[in-house]
Amino acid sequence: MYIVAIAWSYVVLLAALSDTTVIGGVLTFIFWGVGPLALFLWLSGTPARRRSARKSRGDEETGANDRADSTLDQ
Repeated sequence: MYIVAIAWSYVVLLAALSDTTVIGGVLTFIFWGVGPLALFLWLSGTPARRRSARKSRGDEETGANDRADSTLDQ
């Protein structure tokens, strides 16, 4: 996944450097590089965020059960 992001950044950087104006190069880098790359990384990271959220919910439920068990033991 990251190799695609690195390769895309490289290609867009070269395209931005070959632009005739500085403003054109910056806009090329932003609209052809940063924007689509951010969207790609966000979409490809969605399963990891779901796993992380599911794991944290499981940890919270386990912690709540442990606290309930400890109060019953006293």
